[in-house]
Amino acid sequence: AKPDTDRRAERVAVGKRVGRAQRVGRAQPLPCAQPVGRAQRVCRAQPVARSKSVGRPDCVSRAQPVARRLLIDLPEARASARSPKAAGYPRPMTSERMAPSEAARAAMVRRQLRARGIKDERVLAVMGELPRELFVDVGNPEVAYEDAALPIAAGQTISQPYMVARMTELLDVEPGDRCLDVGTGSGYQAAVLARLGASVVSYEREPELAETARERLARLGLGESVQIMVGDGSAGDAERGPWDGIVVAAAAPRIPMPLREQLANGGRLVIPVGGRFRQELMVVTRHGDEWFEASDGPCVFVPLIGVEGFPG
Repeated sequence: AKPDTDRRAERVAVGKRVGRAQRVGRAQPLPCAQPVGRAQRVCRAQPVARSKSVGRPDCVSRAQPVARRLLIDLPEARASARSPKAAGYPRPMTSERMAPSEAARAAMVRRQLRARGIKDERVLAVMGELPRELFVDVGNPEVAYEDAALPIAAGQTISQPYMVARMTELLDVEPGDRCLDVGTGSGYQAAVLARLGASVVSYEREPELAETARERLARLGLGESVQIMVGDGSAGDAERGPWDGIVVAAAAPRIPMPLREQLANGGRLVIPVGGRFRQELMVVTRHGDEWFEASDGPCVFVPLIGVEGFPG
């Protein structure tokens, strides 16, 4: 057996070694991989990526000033931090969630109308709601919203969306106005006027087009707002006049005098005037016994056939 003095010396030596190791351990930075105890205080000082866990960010994320600024500046991030499952709801209606025809209609209003200077919000709203695909016979509804005039029956066309919007804007229709629509065609222009609150009388030379337009307008609940007549509308309708607005969807060789005379005081006539292949979109405004004419620029329409138009 060892003497007591030797055992005491060994315990003192062991104690000194353990003490030095503990002091060294407290002075050395422990790796961030250790998730507990004092190692967490070391991790807070490290530029470690934000935790991927759901819920409240851990101590590492709270220590990063960049992450904090993003949470403050971005409402979406703030909502996500509060409730990850509810982030982004309710979502706004986007073209990805719309039916194809609705998405095409929204794109038409945005790109073809608003981007080109159509400013009347009423016109934009009506054309953004009215299903243009119901007025053309196409297999793909999105084709109805192309930036072009499209063929319909009887060798006629439905006007380009921008032209419909521009002519309607120039007409400056108010609810309760009485409007004459010359050249019913598909019935789309008459539907836009009716949705703006006008009472419309529309003339169409082709019985087939007139009947189809009646059916379409009835399905949209506009049958009582639009009266479709079969006949030559180039000379207007003096018996039902005067008119607050007259819109002609075909090109006349000159401004028809009967249409000018049938305007009410303050009324407007919008009509393409020129040759068969190129015209100017003319706006005629009546003030008492004076008429003022202005051009809104070049356009191309099918010819107006009738006594005040081109020979058939």
